[in-house]
Amino acid sequence: MLIIYLQGLALGASLIIAIGAQNAFVLSQGIRQEHSLVIPLVCSMTDAILITIGVLGAGAWIASRALLSAAASTAGALFLLWYGWKHAAASFAPKSMEETPRDSMSTSSAVLFTLAVSLLNPHVYIDTIVLLGGISSTYDQAVRGYFAAGAVTASFLWFFSLSLGGRALSPIFKDPRAWKILDRVIAIIMWFMAYTLIKHGLLESLVPPVS
Repeated sequence: MLIIYLQGLALGASLIIAIGAQNAFVLSQGIRQEHSLVIPLVCSMTDAILITIGVLGAGAWIASRALLSAAASTAGALFLLWYGWKHAAASFAPKSMEETPRDSMSTSSAVLFTLAVSLLNPHVYIDTIVLLGGISSTYDQAVRGYFAAGAVTASFLWFFSLSLGGRALSPIFKDPRAWKILDRVIAIIMWFMAYTLIKHGLLESLVPPVS
């Protein structure tokens, strides 16, 4: 049982620890010291629900719906393009943490934005429902819960470490130049992810492969 749990932990970590919209948002809010417990909790709980859905066998159903995949890819790409533009624009008028109000985002807005940055990215469904759900199906049904628990643990450990670790970086970001760099890096990441969604998520789901 422990081995299966650790396998879920390792695989979950390998999929979650990657540069993306969700991680960039968690880190940036952690640096600002805004909702640094609420945001990682929402991310972790979202992953936990999706992983559970995947383990229960929903991955194959979602993967077989081309129009559903295309719609999700389109919504995700548009959101990432807007989010990237928002950070790119902010990088031309940077402010230090001391000049920026600490609670610029309400708790309810933080929760809604976290759900958006998590659920509008089709890759989260691929990682949690399709991949983790598919791999869990190779185990006996009686022990799949241990695999899922390991993957969920990886999510909680990662997001809380990322958010709370961002607080340790906050002194660096009292310099406006640090915010300029971070905003531009996040913008590039968001636009690149939007490109990959359009290319691999939207186009490939609508255009059948040439045989």
